Amino acid sequence: MSEPVRYARPGFLMRRVIGPLMIRSGSFPVLSVAGRTSGEVRRVPLGEPIEVDGKPYLVSARGQTQWARNLRAAGRGTFGRGRHAEAFRAVEVIGAERDQAIAAYRKAVGKVVDRAFTKLPDPDDHPTFRMEFEAAGKADEPAAK
Repeated sequence: MSEPVRYARPGFLMRRVIGPLMIRSGSFPVLSVAGRTSGEVRRVPLGEPIEVDGKPYLVSARGQTQWARNLRAAGRGTFGRGRHAEAFRAVEVIGAERDQAIAAYRKAVGKVVDRAFTKLPDPDDHPTFRMEFEAAGKADEPAAK
């Protein structure tokens, strides 16, 4: 039998009320990525990418989230606010590069994520992606499968 997915599920209000409002407002950064099974574009509000040595990273504080699993499968997505989204290639990082990005993320975000990292203390439980933005620049949504 396979090991259960390590994931700290957000509460009902965040999933069903706050998150959707954040997306609709256009004021919060949103990751758009094709679903790994349906191919439909999924949108999730995230904080700003963390920069380490001039490179942007996305860290999944809640563990093996759907967005992280989708991004891993798709290998690309878009990130931005409102209608201004920039296409990027996602490179999942491990080892020292991941640990450095996680440390910078925790320092920048602070106590907001402490609970998730207490529940999931192993760095392996926190998918981390280096964002490599495409030179062409802008895209409205990632291509569906």
